[in-house]
Amino acid sequence: MSLAVLALSLLSACTTAVESRPPRTATEELLISTAADRAAAKLDFKLRKGTPVFVDSSYFEGTDSKYAISAIRDSLLKQGARLVDSKAKAQTVVEIRNGALSIDKSQFLVGVPSFNIPIPLTGTTLPFPEIAFYKSADQEGLAKFAFTAYSADSGTLEESQKPEFGFAHNIKRTAAVFFSWSDKDFSPDRDGNVVTNKLNAALPPGK
Repeated sequence: MSLAVLALSLLSACTTAVESRPPRTATEELLISTAADRAAAKLDFKLRKGTPVFVDSSYFEGTDSKYAISAIRDSLLKQGARLVDSKAKAQTVVEIRNGALSIDKSQFLVGVPSFNIPIPLTGTTLPFPEIAFYKSADQEGLAKFAFTAYSADSGTLEESQKPEFGFAHNIKRTAAVFFSWSDKDFSPDRDGNVVTNKLNAALPPGK
C-alpha cells in the first residue's frame, strides 16, 4: 500500500499541463525566414530603374513560401523595379524559383538519453531526465533562390542568375551536465542585439 501511495505522489509531482501549440516553433520559423531574407537580398536584378516588372511565383513552393516571395519582391523594389499586377502591364517578367527553403538538424550526445521508468502497480511511467556529459544540438536554416527574367512581349531571355544561398544557425552545446552555451544569428534580444555565444549555468531539474 505504501509503495502505491509513493508512486502516486511521484506521479502527481511530475504532472504538467499540456497546451495546444503551432506545428513549428518560433525558432524554426525565424531560421527559415532569416535564411530567406539573406538569399533574397543577394539576388542582383540588373534592371533599369522604373522598369515595370511582373513577379511570376507559380514555380515557387515550399515552407513559408509567401514570406520568401515577399522578401524577393522587397529586393526588387529596393533595386528600383516598379512592380505591376499582371504580365500585360509588364515590360519584364521575373520568374522566381527556390531549390531549398527548410531546416537541417543534427544532434550528438555523450551520456544517458532520457527514458521512462515504469511505476509498479500504476500502469504509468516516470520520466528520467537526460544526463549529458557532452551534447550538441544544431539547427541550420537554408534558402536557395534563383530567377529568370524575360521580355513580357517576346518571351526572350533578358537575364538568368545563378542561385543565391541564405543561411541562419542555432547552435547549442551542453557539457558536464550543468553548463550550456548557445550561438544564434537570427533572433535579437529586447534591445535589438543578436545574442551570440551565450554561456549558461544549467540548473538541475526543478531548480
